[in-house]
Amino acid sequence: MLSYRPGATFAHRLDPRSKLLVQFGLAIAAVAHPTLPWLIGTTAFALGTLAAARLSPLAVLRSYRVVLAVLAVAPFVAGVALGPPWFRVDPALRSALHVGRILPVLLVSAAYLTSTPVRDTRAAVQRLVPGKPGQILGIGMALVVRLFPLVLADVREVRDAIHARGGEARPLWDRARLLAVRSLERTLDRSDRLSVALRARCFAWNPTLPPLAFDRRDYPVLAIGIALAVSPLVPV
Repeated sequence: MLSYRPGATFAHRLDPRSKLLVQFGLAIAAVAHPTLPWLIGTTAFALGTLAAARLSPLAVLRSYRVVLAVLAVAPFVAGVALGPPWFRVDPALRSALHVGRILPVLLVSAAYLTSTPVRDTRAAVQRLVPGKPGQILGIGMALVVRLFPLVLADVREVRDAIHARGGEARPLWDRARLLAVRSLERTLDRSDRLSVALRARCFAWNPTLPPLAFDRRDYPVLAIGIALAVSPLVPV
């Protein structure tokens, strides 16, 4: 599971605001140009961000295996035809090209998640979006980043418990129903406990956040992020 790992890589030393801008710019660039050369270029750039965070591309792809499996269904569905020849290659390739644009965004997000503490992300969001909207957005992102791995762990525990009780003999729809219901129950229980814990610890909307400061290494990264964000304006 992708989460923050302390380290001293180039990605770790960057200001979170410059990393957020690069993510934002790459997402715009990847969506704006649905061409194969552009897809190769953005994917190569995303692999470079993984190298900056010293992440293995194979390990990142394994972490996203469920998402990638779902995305891989889209080209197949797009190619299916209700008559001879039953499967059309051109629509499937077009769909694969469009779906493939999500891959570089996922890779850059992995580099960000593993190189940026949650508190720094919240501080960056609240500085980029001033006022109450920024506080709500920062708190929301911090809670999602912290809780999502726990929710996934709950789902895996429920799945293992079903298997341990001989659930593999049940019909698929019954197993899916049990997994969804039990996982939702655990998520709601965890949400209740989180609410109590926040109140018990006198949750503050505007706590003292860590200081952020741009270094010289951040300016080229900022320039890359801006260039990616405005790239749709450049004819390719």
